[in-house]
Amino acid sequence: MIQRNERTRHICPWASVLMIAVMGLAAASAQGQSEADAGDIQTGKGHRFAAADYTASKVFIVNASGEVEWEYDTGGSCDDLWVLPNGNLLFNTATGVTEVTQDKEIVFRYASKSEIYACQRLANGNTFVGECSAGRLLEIAPNGEIVFELRLLPEGKDGGHLYMRNARKLANGNYLVALSGDEVVREYAPDGTVVKEFAAPGGPHSVVRLPNGNTLIACGDKQKAASVFEVDPDGKEVWKIAHDELPGISLKFMAGLHRLPNGNTVMSNWVGHGEFGKAPHLIEVTPDKKVVWTFQDHKTMRTIASVQILDVPGDALKGEVFH
Repeated sequence: MIQRNERTRHICPWASVLMIAVMGLAAASAQGQSEADAGDIQTGKGHRFAAADYTASKVFIVNASGEVEWEYDTGGSCDDLWVLPNGNLLFNTATGVTEVTQDKEIVFRYASKSEIYACQRLANGNTFVGECSAGRLLEIAPNGEIVFELRLLPEGKDGGHLYMRNARKLANGNYLVALSGDEVVREYAPDGTVVKEFAAPGGPHSVVRLPNGNTLIACGDKQKAASVFEVDPDGKEVWKIAHDELPGISLKFMAGLHRLPNGNTVMSNWVGHGEFGKAPHLIEVTPDKKVVWTFQDHKTMRTIASVQILDVPGDALKGEVFH
């Protein structure tokens, strides 16, 4: 036995060296691949967030390391979501709105014949719903009763798939609506009077009224130049991210928004319409347009349409989440 080992050592000294080298290269390669994979998912400092995946019909909660910690199959294309103060998630489901606990128990559901892309839980416990093709703004009590209705279209008229996207009830009692097909954002009084109107080339998808009275708007790809911009109460543009303005990042179809307490804006870059995997899902920019975070998990998610950052303060029922 001793002789065989000695003979092997003397005849093939390069074999051990080669094996060690190969193993070392493999380990280094594996480590490098692992680091590359992690780097591919995020750049910059991550956030814990919730997101709605329109194409996959799922909602996710993702931790700051970029790992999915919770997910739920919505049963229909999901375009808008909220994480409520009690931890429940409220989201649309193609032709309805659902609220689930993180134990995946359904505690509220509204079903419609209309396409739906907008929902919001109000401070009084009612749920605001924007019915796209029906052209209706509704407030629904917890028992399912419709307690308010504003028709933006005549009864019986179908606005079609592109009529309305995101909509919000404002603190002043008015309603802010992204009318995608008309490429315009309108603010309506409860009686249907148009209070404000802002042009939104490319088709507005999400609209957020900010504390300073400005309006933040995300636009799609109808003009092949997706953008996010902010206008003052008179409609004057005061801030904008153009589709080709961020180095190395292409804005494909801007969908969801969250303006953070520090002034940064998190934008969801919907990568549908033949753009799967070609750009980050989420992009955080500072007021001076510096990119400080991107998230892109194209293996797990398809098209993120809405995002809410969870590691910043803000009570959605008190109007403190600008998303």
